[in-house]
Amino acid sequence: MNYNQKSNSRQDDSGEPGMFEKVVFINRCAKVVKGGRRFSFSALSVVGDGKGNVGIGYGKANEVPDAIRKSTESAKKRMVFVKLKGDTIPHEVTGQFDGGKVFLRPATTGTGLIAGGGVRAVLEAAGVHNVLTKSMGSKNHIAVVHATLNGLRKLRLADDFKAIRA
Repeated sequence: MNYNQKSNSRQDDSGEPGMFEKVVFINRCAKVVKGGRRFSFSALSVVGDGKGNVGIGYGKANEVPDAIRKSTESAKKRMVFVKLKGDTIPHEVTGQFDGGKVFLRPATTGTGLIAGGGVRAVLEAAGVHNVLTKSMGSKNHIAVVHATLNGLRKLRLADDFKAIRA
């Protein structure tokens, strides 16, 4: 098994019904010790309910399943609500985190989710179905996933702007 590949996505059957879990990236680290190399694994996961709630988690362990379990638990603890307009986003936005930049643009119904890698995982978990994206800057999975979430958190609906002006 190649550990530097995107991995499984599944519906969570242990927790709340309708939860979407996706492992975005699994990394293998090696520590050189007297007897040879010791391997450990880290996993980056995204969890969401498809209705605007989404969370990102990162977990490390000596075995892959333990790292995945830790990362999904961490993601469930850190879920946030993002404001959506139907099955797309209300307006264009750019999210940034470290070196990663992600540009999100709303799209008409039928366009689909034009995104790849970590951006797609976050948007699917949040429940976005029609959006155009462009990932710029760093290609680091952690930076891209957090930049996507940062962009989603910047979204505001028309009612929010009306409340500010009133």
